[in-house]
Amino acid sequence: MIKFSLSLISFTLVFFGLKNFFSEPKIQRVSPTELTITNFAGPDVTPSPACLAVAPTGEVYVGVDMIGSLGKDPGKGHILKLIDKDNDGKMDEHVDFAEVDNPRGIIVQGSQVYVLHTTFSKETKQATGMNLVVFEDKDGDGKADGPEKPLIEHISNAKYIRERGTDHATNGIRMGIDGWIYISVGDFGFHDAVDRSGKKLTMLGGGIMRVRPDGTEMEVYTHGTRNVYDVAIDPYMNVFTRENTNDGGGWNVRFSHHIQSGEYGYPVLFQNFTDEIIPALADLGGGSGTGALFMDEPNWPEQYNHVPMMADWGRSMLYIHRVTADGPTFTQKDEEFIKLPQITDLDVDGSGRLYLSAWDGAGYSGSPNKGYVVRAVPNNWTYKAFPDVKKASIKKLTELLKSNSAVGRLTASQELVLRNNKQAIAAALKVASDQGLALDVRIAGMYTYAQLTKENGIATLVEFTKDNAIKEFALKALADRKANIDKVPVEPFLEGLKDPSLRVQAASIIGLNRLGRPEVANVLLQTKVPASFTAPAKGTEGPHATPNSAIILPHLAVRALVDLQAVDALLAAVKTENSTLALWALRYIHTEKAVNGLIENYKQSTDEKLKQQILVTLGRLYKKEIAYDASWWWGTRPDSHGPYFKAVSWEGSPIIEKFLKEEAIKAGAKGKQFYVDLNARQRMDIPEFAEEEKVAAAEEPKIDLDKIKNKKGQVGKSSIEDVLLAINKLQGDPLKGKNIFNNQGCIACHSLSKSEKMKGPFMGQIGSIMNREQIAESILKPNASISQGFASVMITAKGDRTYMGFITEETAAKVVVRNIAGEVFTIKAGDILSRKEMETSMMPEGLANSLSYEELASLVSFLSEQKK
Repeated sequence: MIKFSLSLISFTLVFFGLKNFFSEPKIQRVSPTELTITNFAGPDVTPSPACLAVAPTGEVYVGVDMIGSLGKDPGKGHILKLIDKDNDGKMDEHVDFAEVDNPRGIIVQGSQVYVLHTTFSKETKQATGMNLVVFEDKDGDGKADGPEKPLIEHISNAKYIRERGTDHATNGIRMGIDGWIYISVGDFGFHDAVDRSGKKLTMLGGGIMRVRPDGTEMEVYTHGTRNVYDVAIDPYMNVFTRENTNDGGGWNVRFSHHIQSGEYGYPVLFQNFTDEIIPALADLGGGSGTGALFMDEPNWPEQYNHVPMMADWGRSMLYIHRVTADGPTFTQKDEEFIKLPQITDLDVDGSGRLYLSAWDGAGYSGSPNKGYVVRAVPNNWTYKAFPDVKKASIKKLTELLKSNSAVGRLTASQELVLRNNKQAIAAALKVASDQGLALDVRIAGMYTYAQLTKENGIATLVEFTKDNAIKEFALKALADRKANIDKVPVEPFLEGLKDPSLRVQAASIIGLNRLGRPEVANVLLQTKVPASFTAPAKGTEGPHATPNSAIILPHLAVRALVDLQAVDALLAAVKTENSTLALWALRYIHTEKAVNGLIENYKQSTDEKLKQQILVTLGRLYKKEIAYDASWWWGTRPDSHGPYFKAVSWEGSPIIEKFLKEEAIKAGAKGKQFYVDLNARQRMDIPEFAEEEKVAAAEEPKIDLDKIKNKKGQVGKSSIEDVLLAINKLQGDPLKGKNIFNNQGCIACHSLSKSEKMKGPFMGQIGSIMNREQIAESILKPNASISQGFASVMITAKGDRTYMGFITEETAAKVVVRNIAGEVFTIKAGDILSRKEMETSMMPEGLANSLSYEELASLVSFLSEQKK
């Protein structure tokens, strides 16, 4: 199904329940006294629901996806429109709205329905990529009037969608009050995505991008995330995400606040170069984030309102993240809210009805018999019809724009933008200008006005920057659309840098970046760098999920200086009190001018500390990331050493190498270690600085799995159903389970602690991801659905050599393979002739056959306690 690289048990992801949803509802409410939850639609109508969106008027659009994340065959997906005519919480009617494969995100705006989905060739039946498209239903019959209209094409990596499925591809979409569509990009990234204007864009790895509703102005919003499935956007345009675990590779589920232009570090910066990233607000352990929503509806209880609600498929839980302002960013505290088996998505309508979809054990490749949709409303909820905005007067739309409903404000805003007349402009301006209105309402009015007036509204937005209450948002709106950016004055942003509000300062820096005027570089260079800007010590992992509000402003300033390519200003600042920020920015500017300027600064300086920092910067510039062409992907547990994944030399490399060697000779034997450490940290691979790596040979367990699986005990003589029934009744002894884990050969392929060498699927968090029944079934049926990233791989290499196992480490230079017997092989990347992912699990069936029910229960209990 979804992009779930979960922290899973080695063997497989399994089905959540054995009974039909309607015979035994699986809804568990964390706060049962507050909400009424009803079964809205079952698997007979909505099997494998990957995503959903709700029209303001209450019609539910569900993306059915029976291909799943690992399936390869088209023709198994569609968008359904579900209608509850009597508002009793149960679907009364459903219509096939459109046929699409792998629907991953839906937005409903009036007669238009935006859908993100995988595309397939009609001739070859193979995936060709992913597109963001729009359907239209002008006649209101519940069906799309004609074929889809592409807005962005090739928005994911077609090669890996064909090879793996849509697991790390592009996913959820949501519209902000600013009128942009925000798109969650998995770490497949994309190459040469093209929007309706013909603009092309490439992104290595994951992040968030955005585009206008007409499919133009496509741009990257943030970068350096792993598997974002959806975004929650609040009324003030704060963007929040909950990501996915990479199974023991150091990147757990994390809750993040996305700040435009920010770099979040996955996979090459988040361990050894954490000083350079915006850290997550929290590391939440194992799991798999899916759908997201910022709840902002007036008829919801206050304790569950004005909060990001984030689904976690792996934990089968909808979480609330309570955010608290912290300078230009936030801190957070998460809490469980609604438990739902493998929850995939959620959305709310204009009457306050929250709809949630559940995969319910449909497996990685989808199921025609699993999955459902539920409705949740506060106990005191009563239906209130949402107005037909197409028929509404400007006065009625203005009232809706001023409402305390986020759904109402967005719907009114978009309708006013569509009207595009003087009355709509006047109405939006009046709302934005009224200082007696709530801030979120004024923001909605201001963004509506900005969309309607474009360049003609610049002067008015400049005036808004003098209003302290709305200044931050006026600055954002001024720099929001690059099509008009040359007409925007720079002065409001320079003034904003002096504002006491750190949020205003952040908006000003981002705006100066977007204005693209290099003459502001000297002002940006005055941004103070905090003491927390410190590289992790050798051999330690940096704080990549600890809030650090002090780093935000200098981080944004660096991103701006790099985008401005302000080389002259940066080089001049190296000799000043702003050298730290200047050298930080110069790490990313691979030009010979920058290299030669750094060397000249080094020669002129007598400050030994500064000279060392210059050497570090030159070491970073020695190589650069290879241009991404979508022919490769780093996998589910990539090499995270950094600073690059596939490093290559460039024109400045020989200049840097010559200079470093000369300085190393001058430093003599006493100073050699600095260059050895620099070479290792920056992975320069300069032979003269290489130090022979001394690795103690680890004693690997020798496991005879054939002998284990051929023993027949109580489990081997019983049906899986009988075994599971027995396991449900037996608690088992976790201490005995630990011994069984070792004796049954599990240690050959699995680690329990992050301090151990990573092998196959990580077991240290399995208890926070799977329940006892799932764990037991995955042991008994290892081929039901293979853990993502841990399928068997067959590699043929030069010298007539063949290896089969799972990949435990991969860099641009080598691949490390571990076979089922626990043997480890290192293969040079240049020696690999072919590589094929097998369709079966490496774990053979029958490893539990020799066990008694009590012993298997003990093993399951031991694993269920692993929640690190």
